[in-house]
Amino acid sequence: MDTVLELEIPAQPEFIAIVRLVVSSLAAARRALADDRVSDLKLAVSEACTNAIEAHRRAGTADLVEVRIVEGQDRLEVQVCDSGPGFDPDALPAHPPVTDPDRLNFERGLGIPLIRTLVDHVVFRSAPTGTTVVMTLFGGPADATGDETSEILRTVLEGD
Repeated sequence: MDTVLELEIPAQPEFIAIVRLVVSSLAAARRALADDRVSDLKLAVSEACTNAIEAHRRAGTADLVEVRIVEGQDRLEVQVCDSGPGFDPDALPAHPPVTDPDRLNFERGLGIPLIRTLVDHVVFRSAPTGTTVVMTLFGGPADATGDETSEILRTVLEGD
């Protein structure tokens, strides 16, 4: 059975740090993931949250950004949901390769390609009422023993 942790944050940039902290702490303490993979996930989640906050700003909504962390036996999945106008990720303009000097002309629009690179699997579910970005890293659970952070998370998530 999957374990689910749900967060709701105001659509304001200063709350992204809280999401990064929760996601990276959970990934590091409860999953068998290398430190660089935890860092990759943290950056991907930051990009998805930033996009969600911008979508809320464009839509003029005061709704909360929802973040759901789903811990399965073989994966850790993070879902970031917004109430923005939606978009078609396949319609985004292509960027030149990173070695091309023309790439320097792109100051924005690198978040989605970056997310696709950083996680094992990503799905964008977009509708006129909002978008959900589902980011997955594959890997099993960490050993049952751990540090103080893992014990706190284990107690909170398992309700012991």
